[in-house]
Amino acid sequence: MTATPAMLWIVATPIGNLEDVAARAARVLSEVAVIAAEDTRHSARLSEHLAIGTPMLSLHEHNEAERVPQLIGRLQAGEAVALISDAGTPLISDPGFALVRAARAEGIEVRCVPGACAAVAALSVAGLPSDRFVFEGFLPARAAGRRARLAELADETRTLLFYESSHRIAAAVADIAATLGEQRPVTLCRELTKLHEQSVQLPAEALGQWLAVDANRRRGEFVLVVGGAAVVERHAVEVTLDALLTELLAVTGTKSAAGAAARLLGVSRNAAYARALELQ
Repeated sequence: MTATPAMLWIVATPIGNLEDVAARAARVLSEVAVIAAEDTRHSARLSEHLAIGTPMLSLHEHNEAERVPQLIGRLQAGEAVALISDAGTPLISDPGFALVRAARAEGIEVRCVPGACAAVAALSVAGLPSDRFVFEGFLPARAAGRRARLAELADETRTLLFYESSHRIAAAVADIAATLGEQRPVTLCRELTKLHEQSVQLPAEALGQWLAVDANRRRGEFVLVVGGAAVVERHAVEVTLDALLTELLAVTGTKSAAGAAARLLGVSRNAAYARALELQ
């Protein structure tokens, strides 16, 4: 892909270390004693491309309990270890948290070679507020759980970020429309940094229709950036004890009215009861 006058590019630059990020990553991978990879078959292609001969072992959700103590032992013995995922930044909806937590607990230094992260990349091109946002990772796979989680987020005013798979993208967008609102703005980013990269921003209902038009639009890996709920200004209303008791006494007895007023206004039950007697 080449830059054209009609394209806006968002380019991340190194922080502090002016060494090229890719070159730094390659150097680190070539210097460590072992590379812990989410999928060694996938990562072997990266090593081959970079002509790196560092030994590699797998670290994924199914073997973390076994692998983490092994890697901590090697770190404690003075070896350096590099953690990589299939693509992007480890731990961001990828394995690695257990290893980093264990290393921190043992006082082992942890450093990062910053680079690609699909969530941040999508946020940078979404055109939605980015000063405050919530990363939710993958929504629950089952429809009921997905809708329940979305319902919990319905009043969240910060921008929401979700990862989604090709198998569930249509259902996820439909549930966003049904739960968060048909007009809620959503930016869909597909296959970020890959050959068929694509992004589109539409209201949730229209996005579902856009996905239905072409099966190719439902292929690949997705990031959904969803606009937050509108901020509703709430004005405090001052209610006096007398006003509240007057209303309550019109519909219930003295004891019940005093109890309710005490709970609502945070005053003494005895004081509320005494005043209720005076107002009767």
